Amino acid sequence: MTELRTFLTANPGSILIEIVGTQGSTPRETGTFMLVSAEHLWGTIGGGQFEFLAIANARDMLRGAGVEFMDIPLGPEIGQCCGGRTQLRCRPATAEVIDDLKRRIEDETHDWPEVHIFGAGHVGKALAVALRPLPLLTTVIETRSQELDELPADIATRLVAMPEAQVADMRPGSALVILTHDHALDFLIAREALARDDLAYVGMIGSATKRATFSHWLVRDGSGDKAWVDRLTLPIGGATVRDKRPEVIAAMTAAEIMTALTLYRLRSSS
Repeated sequence: MTELRTFLTANPGSILIEIVGTQGSTPRETGTFMLVSAEHLWGTIGGGQFEFLAIANARDMLRGAGVEFMDIPLGPEIGQCCGGRTQLRCRPATAEVIDDLKRRIEDETHDWPEVHIFGAGHVGKALAVALRPLPLLTTVIETRSQELDELPADIATRLVAMPEAQVADMRPGSALVILTHDHALDFLIAREALARDDLAYVGMIGSATKRATFSHWLVRDGSGDKAWVDRLTLPIGGATVRDKRPEVIAAMTAAEIMTALTLYRLRSSS
């Protein structure tokens, strides 16, 4: 929403392009939209020649020409091979249109999955930044205020004394990533998370040795079930790309989280 407000402030005259119908294979779905000004763009309806045509029409509208509705076949005639067809509506982004758009975005955002990152160290910061453009409600949870201060201002943060106590309040279907500076704290958070069976993803940074240690601790402590470890992703990011740079781990973990959230959503709707 912040980026939208920034665009609208800098581009008071713009055209809203919205996909209002689709048939067959298309780059984006009905309801997808973008904004076009004389010089700038916000969002995308799918790219390629199809989008270029829509942008050209929107800029024609800004000059007093253009058309409100477009019906575009996504085939050889425009240099695309999707094979489907898309209908577009193009209209000036009046105050009323923008208010309606903001309400839609707020409603959609409210339903986005939650991701909770415990720990704002190097990997925690990199992961928060990697998740930033995705349709997720991401919150970074820390016990150290100075670490949170180093995050971009538009990333949600929470400074708490007992991070493990935050787990109980998470929505079902949330993803949780444990990256704190303290292995004992990691274990406490993981125990609380794995005690629930309604989270889409529980991941922890570490190694095979840390996984074995956590499993042993659960049994020795007597407050958990060793079988819970089967639902723990540790290490995060998979083993295919053996690169320990924070940004690489973050990229691989972001893909892991999105996959887990999608699978959870499919299971819940079936």
